[in-house]
Amino acid sequence: MADDKQDTPRPFDVKTVEYLLKLMTDHELSEVDLKEGDQRIRLRKGPAHPVAFAPAPYPAAPPPPASGGPTSAVPPGSVSPAPAKTYHEIKSEFPGTFYVRPAPDKPEFVKVGTRVTPDTTVCIIMAMKVESPIKAGVAGTITEVCVKNEEGVGYGTVLFRVDTSA
Repeated sequence: MADDKQDTPRPFDVKTVEYLLKLMTDHELSEVDLKEGDQRIRLRKGPAHPVAFAPAPYPAAPPPPASGGPTSAVPPGSVSPAPAKTYHEIKSEFPGTFYVRPAPDKPEFVKVGTRVTPDTTVCIIMAMKVESPIKAGVAGTITEVCVKNEEGVGYGTVLFRVDTSA
């Protein structure tokens, strides 16, 4: 019975695995996860769990003013800094190659300053000759393109930042 199982074709043979490993090395990918029917293959380089880094500590509070000076930490007449603005990040849904335009002779899907809706296609990720369009998922204005055209990306790589308040 064990021989019968070895004769059935498998979607992920040794050549496919070797190709995926070369693709991971060439594009500096840390993980590839593919499904074909009910078959699945996941290749991962490095630790099984991402290493978490502790955030940098806040700088120490300034020393209190010398005697006779104001007791407020903020000098009179100054305004405390506004909190840093946060942006929505559009991330890669899988590893592959990032493309900013549908074809070399076509214009970019989006660039800094482009207004997007949730259904706006912002780029294409290509893996194993399969093009997958990535949608913005939010409404707003593109404030940053974080990846260069034809650069390899991994799962969760930040591709764009979008100001959703605009």
